[in-house]
Amino acid sequence: MAEMNELQILRHSASHVMAQAVKRLFPEVKLAIGPAIDTGFYYDFDTPNPFTAEDLEKIEAEMKKIAKENLKIERFELPRAEALELMKDEPYKVELINELPEDAVISFYKQGEFTDLCAGPHVNYTSKVKAYKLLSATGAYWRGDEKNKMLQRIYATAFLTKDELQADLDRREEAKKRDHNKLGRELELFTTSDVIGQGLPILLPKGARVIQLLQRFVEDEEQKRGWLLTKTPLMAKSDLYKISGHWDHYQDGMFVLGDEEKDKEVFALRPMTCPFQYQAYLNRGRSYRDLPMRLNETSTLFRNEASGEMHGLIRVRQFTISEGHLMCTPEQLEGEFKGCLELAIYMLKTLGLYEDVSYRFSQWDPDNREKYIGTEEQWDEAQGIMKKILDNLEIPYKIGIGEAAFYGPKLDIQIKNVFGKEDTLITIQIDQMLAQQFGMEYVDKDGVKKNPYIIHRTSIGCYERTLALLIEKYAGAFPVWLAPVQVKLLPIADRHLDYIYEVKRKLEESGIIRVEIDDRSEKIGYKIREAQLEKVPYMLLVGDKDVEGGTVSIRDRRDGDIGSMSIEEFIAKITEEVNNKTIK
Repeated sequence: MAEMNELQILRHSASHVMAQAVKRLFPEVKLAIGPAIDTGFYYDFDTPNPFTAEDLEKIEAEMKKIAKENLKIERFELPRAEALELMKDEPYKVELINELPEDAVISFYKQGEFTDLCAGPHVNYTSKVKAYKLLSATGAYWRGDEKNKMLQRIYATAFLTKDELQADLDRREEAKKRDHNKLGRELELFTTSDVIGQGLPILLPKGARVIQLLQRFVEDEEQKRGWLLTKTPLMAKSDLYKISGHWDHYQDGMFVLGDEEKDKEVFALRPMTCPFQYQAYLNRGRSYRDLPMRLNETSTLFRNEASGEMHGLIRVRQFTISEGHLMCTPEQLEGEFKGCLELAIYMLKTLGLYEDVSYRFSQWDPDNREKYIGTEEQWDEAQGIMKKILDNLEIPYKIGIGEAAFYGPKLDIQIKNVFGKEDTLITIQIDQMLAQQFGMEYVDKDGVKKNPYIIHRTSIGCYERTLALLIEKYAGAFPVWLAPVQVKLLPIADRHLDYIYEVKRKLEESGIIRVEIDDRSEKIGYKIREAQLEKVPYMLLVGDKDVEGGTVSIRDRRDGDIGSMSIEEFIAKITEEVNNKTIK
């Protein structure tokens, strides 16, 4: 276990103070676990009634009393039998004790009447817990498994000083304003429907337009870099997934259509594109002259995510991804991996997300062999090759044991949403297993048949997740090239409508500008406020002087009024921003 720093120790202690307050107020509640986390701490409780906002206020007030009581926090140890007797009324603690190794030290921490099973460490008195805030209560399965009972989790945070706490609460308020799940709906980018199902968002016209722009950008850039576009089926027979290993190692995450015991053929919606794209490689015999072979696809995938894991557009059951698989010789591997990484970095920089990411070298867990295919020697070789590549490229990675795909190690490019929750945005994987399983070969210069190395990669990741992160990054105010509506035309009076429609025609003839007219009989100030709320980059106001002079008066959503110019000048200005993919 990694050593805790001062803040983590304080937060861990705050979770005990919170649990003590809950037990005082709701004695029937059973205790689960309460760790410190990056954003604060939480505690899981088994309670017959969900916690309300009023309950959280009462718990906070009771925590304040406990802090004022200045209870000493003391550690003690017990033999297993005595530990089980002490915790006999706490079934989750009993379960945890029973799972400890025979030689484990079983330790507890006591403060006043409250005792909890815990490895520690903690502060020495409850009075040290001063700057804290309970944030929310939500459902959480015991041990994160949906087969287990649903518990109530109280999320909270704590800091060493009240000033640090207030700064964090201010950041959280800003995060709420940027939350894509809220803002994306308000801006009519996407919606959901109970009759369609959880994790199956509906992209509305504006959101669909942003996704379309991203897809065109990605496919064009991939084509420039030598990638060949494929389009493969959305489902396949179980036979395909048995060859790839998905049937044995990933079936719980798949949507299976049929029953193997009853049906002659069982199909499943695809969770990955790789076994499908391999068929393009297998279409005919290959030689070393065909390599590297780079296949890309704008690919819709389906994964049976647990209901508690889904969130807005970030984690869904159907999504579209910038998928790609690259077959190459061992000599080409490092150069091609570098090319995949350069493409990913180019995408991140263009979208303005590059400074927000971190890198994880995801490796297998040798203590959990059933999760993976291949031998220990193959994994050591693949991970050794990848480490050499990453070190040569000077990638500042962290290691994630157990985070590898079942067929190979990967570089995960990680990013956090506005609430600090980390997800994978882009992956680049090295695979020396599946080519052999699928019988993928090439004839080398020496005339010998060999299996190619495969690089699995995404260039921009999942489009829905990327859209969510862009909404949060820009608070819905997309760069001009990505804005679903780039220009809003605002006539000051009805007599300006004919000219406004002529302006619209000229803007649209440019072939690059997306424009709308607000021709409602409303005051111009109201129209400006509406366009501002819609995050439209430019508002073009038209009055008598503009009609007479053949100009438009320009209002920038960020800088306000920036003067008037001819229609041609404005078209040139916005065209340059779009072509350069400018981020203000």
